[in-house]
Amino acid sequence: MSIRFKVIALVVGVLVLDQIFKIWVKTNMSIGETIPVIGKWFMLHFVENKGMAFGVTMGGITGKIALTVFRMIAVGALSYFIHQMIKKEMPVGFILALGMITAGAAGNIIDSAFYGLIFNESTYANAMIPGSGIAEFMPEGGGYAPFLQGAVVDMLYFPIINTTWPHWVPVWGGQTLTFFRPIFNLADAAITCGVFWVLVFHRKSLRAM
Repeated sequence: MSIRFKVIALVVGVLVLDQIFKIWVKTNMSIGETIPVIGKWFMLHFVENKGMAFGVTMGGITGKIALTVFRMIAVGALSYFIHQMIKKEMPVGFILALGMITAGAAGNIIDSAFYGLIFNESTYANAMIPGSGIAEFMPEGGGYAPFLQGAVVDMLYFPIINTTWPHWVPVWGGQTLTFFRPIFNLADAAITCGVFWVLVFHRKSLRAM
């Protein structure tokens, strides 16, 4: 099996899993809904993110469009870079890590570019109306946002530590301490794992480029 085929299979696999998971969440959960997976340590908690990974946001419609366009350029640049690394016969692990980063960026592009067109808006549920707040796929009234202005679906939440800072701690004393607080998706996880793999195991490859 060629390295090029492995990269394509990895990227497609990440994208398919990411989108299946997001579409399921979007069409089965309302905003803020939580489903315990492993007690209080691992939960599905549905939020929508109009910015970058892990809930980091950018200002307004212009910032949202600029971020999506930047992601598209980054995916194109990474794809070309992977092609060059394959030609140079760089280590397989390094190339596959780049593929994970590319797949993660592409996964969030799909949300930003198209989810506003193909879903209506997810909202908080009304306790008096069963099923309220859950979005429909291809609704008759159209989507909730124009092209490039959709929100990214996040749902993975790992509040492994959920306690309170001791009162003697400066600034944060007495405040809630939650770790890991950010809510993310499979695409974010792919980017993070790819970057971690490159920085930990392939620093020599970076220097050799």
